[in-house]
Amino acid sequence: MPANQFLDISLTGSVTVVPPNVRSIEEDVDLFGGNIRQIERLKKTLGLNERRIASSNITSLDLCEQAAQVLLGQLNIKSSDVDGVLFVTQTPDHSQPSNASLLHGRLGCDTDCAALDVGLGCSGFVYALWLAYSIIANGSSQRVLLLAGDTLSRLVHPKDRATASLFGDAGSATMIEKREGAGVSWFRLGTDGRGSNSLIVPAGGARLPLSQETAEEYTDDDGNIRTKENLFMDGSEVFNFSIEVIPQEIKALLEYAGASKDTVDYFLLHQANRYMVHNIGKRLKVGLDRCPVDSFGAFGNVSSASIPGALAYELADQLSGKCKNKSSHQVVFSGFGVGLSWGSCLLTVPELDCLEWRVYEA
Repeated sequence: MPANQFLDISLTGSVTVVPPNVRSIEEDVDLFGGNIRQIERLKKTLGLNERRIASSNITSLDLCEQAAQVLLGQLNIKSSDVDGVLFVTQTPDHSQPSNASLLHGRLGCDTDCAALDVGLGCSGFVYALWLAYSIIANGSSQRVLLLAGDTLSRLVHPKDRATASLFGDAGSATMIEKREGAGVSWFRLGTDGRGSNSLIVPAGGARLPLSQETAEEYTDDDGNIRTKENLFMDGSEVFNFSIEVIPQEIKALLEYAGASKDTVDYFLLHQANRYMVHNIGKRLKVGLDRCPVDSFGAFGNVSSASIPGALAYELADQLSGKCKNKSSHQVVFSGFGVGLSWGSCLLTVPELDCLEWRVYEA
């Protein structure tokens, strides 16, 4: 179990960009047999409301590029001053080259700036934070730009009730820098590849290339329609994994850091859905006001961008200098999902120089 602590490294800003197209849960009423009461139950229980859908000409690279441009401008940082670019995505523009290399070129970063993709989903933001902190901690870099974004709406089948109404699209950019006096940050990461089939797109890779056969629709035992080219999710397996593993992992993280849950201002979890986030909060025995989840109802489950999206959508007033009561906050980030993999960290988040979300402008 990778467990690390880092000294004097900090987030300094984060921007999330979402596409302009909004789809409400009411528009999916036919998916649920026209049952309005079921729609209302889903809204109340899961927090389903709206999600953001990228048009066919907008990719995760585009969303993250705009987020990065806004972030660099707000922080008054030149692209030539960035030492590393980490891009978390499962929906890259191409199988090769990497999105990180493409963004490196778009931003005009120097040739001595390292760039690489991280092929993870819901846990990817925390994993990439760990990588960014590690890169800076080894003394070779001062500043790393972390992009996290996906357009998972393209991978779900519109007739799959298990996924169609859940997933939205977003891109984010977060800056991590060496900052004297920032204090100590703690990380724990884990993986259980035995559960990899619980969240999977079976076709499209080297194991099962796209073909006429993989594009054929089939109906599962629950009446969900999809192809092998679509995202498959075993909802009960993913839910059980999340509520059993993640509370224990967060408790282990706090024990490792010598911290109490009572000193944590916010537990910012992957925005899978309201029911899952609240169940984890209840198992941790923390007030649900410290487990933000409203961004799920605004953006949907946006995979790797969900934690920075929630940070910008729900905590901008508290963490961007508008809060007059505290100059810094103790925050737990925890991402979990496809892999199955998970990562949690305890950070002291200072008054951020830039924290916002925006709608993509073509």
